[in-house]
Amino acid sequence: MSGGYILQQLVNGLILGSMYALIAIGFTMIYGIIRLINFAHGDVVMIGSFMTLAFLQALGWPFYLVALAVMVGGALVGVAIERSVFRPMRGAPQVTGFIASLALSIMIQNMGILLLTAQPRNFSFPDIFQQVITLGAVSFRMVDLVIMLTAWILMIGLILLVKMTRLGVGMRATAENLEVARLMGININRTIMATFAIGGSLAATAGLMYGGKFGQIDPLLGFVPGLKSFVAAVVGGVGSIAGAICGGYIIGMAEVLFVGFLPPIYSAYRDAFVFGLLILILLFMPNGLFGKKSEDRA
Repeated sequence: MSGGYILQQLVNGLILGSMYALIAIGFTMIYGIIRLINFAHGDVVMIGSFMTLAFLQALGWPFYLVALAVMVGGALVGVAIERSVFRPMRGAPQVTGFIASLALSIMIQNMGILLLTAQPRNFSFPDIFQQVITLGAVSFRMVDLVIMLTAWILMIGLILLVKMTRLGVGMRATAENLEVARLMGININRTIMATFAIGGSLAATAGLMYGGKFGQIDPLLGFVPGLKSFVAAVVGGVGSIAGAICGGYIIGMAEVLFVGFLPPIYSAYRDAFVFGLLILILLFMPNGLFGKKSEDRA
């Protein structure tokens, strides 16, 4: 096995991990503030991919405008989910939100099948994104470079927002103690809504990337990436943005290396490997890599 092959697999892992990390951030931000695992978050990825298909191929918009529209559309979907489903049941037992998120996920998937049919749709970026770049023994398409750069820019921007803005201070305070944050004058509803909007925007952007990377989308495409990104958030420590990013790259890298280094007969078990890795990590680090002990909040 040559060094060039190993380097190629590492680059492939970075590309896949970038998408997982963007989705995992939404899981961890929402959980950090309201202690809720939103399993419908993965379906926002699917919505983002179909928005991209509509704006890019059906309406013929330029790519930069499509990317902006998808981010805004994902934010609006996140806000709609928070306002219509999770805000009315805030303060209810935690299991209520958990069941509601599962029900919402199934409803979105079935609505997608009803409105769009289950037939996969071909998805292609403009020709410029299909150009192959070769650096030594490593080659990748322009779309892969765009995926990595976009993911890094968004993640750096999010970290700066959380650390250096008034909204970020409100998010961190709410995550630390919701009631104390309310007493300090922080608008809890606005902060939680902004968290869902940011998470939805990142997930929709990941949907844009997913379609461009794999070239085919369908109404159920968000389910598996959503689960793997949830695994990434748990591995990194649910509630930690840095943990979600690291967890995304760990899962993406591990999945690619599993397929790349083992005989092809085992490639069908890549999902089992990801969840097995989750169990193994949690056996030794129950709170994940960057997680800390905290009591669940209703």
